[in-house]
Amino acid sequence: MQTSISEKYKNTADGKEAYSILRSCVHCGFCTATCPTYQLLGDELDSPRGRIYLIKQVLEGQHVSRKTQQHLDRCLTCRSCETTCPSGVHYSRLLDIGRGMLEKEVPRPITEISLRWLLRKILPYTKPFTFLLRIAQAFAPLLPSALKKKIPQRKPVTQWPADTNATRTMLVLDGCVQPATSPNTNAATARVLSRLGISLVRAPQAGCCGAVSYHLSAHNEGLTAMRKNIDAWWPYIEGGAEAIVMTASGCGAMVKEYAELLAHDTIYAEKAKQVSVLCKDISEILIEEDLSTLSTNNSSEIKNVAFHSPCTLQHAQQITGTVEKIIQQAGYTLTVVVDSHLCCGSAGTYSILQPKLSQQLLTNKVSSLQNGEPDYIVTANIGCQLHIESKATVPVKHWIELLDEA
Repeated sequence: MQTSISEKYKNTADGKEAYSILRSCVHCGFCTATCPTYQLLGDELDSPRGRIYLIKQVLEGQHVSRKTQQHLDRCLTCRSCETTCPSGVHYSRLLDIGRGMLEKEVPRPITEISLRWLLRKILPYTKPFTFLLRIAQAFAPLLPSALKKKIPQRKPVTQWPADTNATRTMLVLDGCVQPATSPNTNAATARVLSRLGISLVRAPQAGCCGAVSYHLSAHNEGLTAMRKNIDAWWPYIEGGAEAIVMTASGCGAMVKEYAELLAHDTIYAEKAKQVSVLCKDISEILIEEDLSTLSTNNSSEIKNVAFHSPCTLQHAQQITGTVEKIIQQAGYTLTVVVDSHLCCGSAGTYSILQPKLSQQLLTNKVSSLQNGEPDYIVTANIGCQLHIESKATVPVKHWIELLDEA
């Protein structure tokens, strides 16, 4: 795609990177076929191809407006278009750059500024988030049923294994909201890995992966969170931890990009590269292990399971079929999920910032997941889990819990 970068951006790192990405787009339009927002709205400017043209306008110094910003805001960053694109356009990276530039070009209303600031100051921090969640849960019985359904129910905290016989060590990222909303996920992961002779440890100083801030165009804030995690993990890496296990695919997608995002940081570039290499989704760990040592589902009636593959797993990390294979090996039957490539509408903070579109996508996704009458819906990302749980009529959990129960 021919682009004439304005003097303002021509010699900047972001401008040069964006220019390179734009050059790879051949305007074929294949991306429109798998874009969730284009399917819902039918507007070219709400498709990846249309948004690329809008970002091109920003880079060329053309007039941009609130409408430009709104079209970019409506993108889920699901990256389904990247899976479809025959030219390998790194659209998600271009979107992050374009949004960051537009944030400086077009002022937002104070209400939007305030909401986005609150999300950045609450969601990435486990203690204040947990405090506010517990208050909401306490008052949930007094709320209308529609609102009550959106508040995650409090789940019991389960014990981690002692790991007395473990001969190997791996790190795990606790995450921001997962400890408060689904504490059994990492505990179940620790128990499963313990049965395989692997000790799962947490780095107390590690925090948010940086995705919340970075994808809300607070790039420096997101990069600071990434550096903090690298510092927290580094002593364990030097001590021989063989992987950094991710049980939330959204965090995994972000951490795997540390190398790219910190490539120009002379202090952290090499460490970031090592961290990205060590970062593994839990499915990538288990598929390489001998799972015959784990008992399988021996119940008289094998449970039917619908698996929702998060966009951050199948499109961002390009991990497809792995979780499904593990679940089936554990003795569960997978139901057919139509349009499994489409986003559920959670997409980080999207469900809060774009509630109408998010709910439309959620309704379609839950219908597809429940169409096969599963006993459980399982997924690989806490955001998807909570979002789907708010509308589903069957239990929703992380798929690792199936192996813990098997």
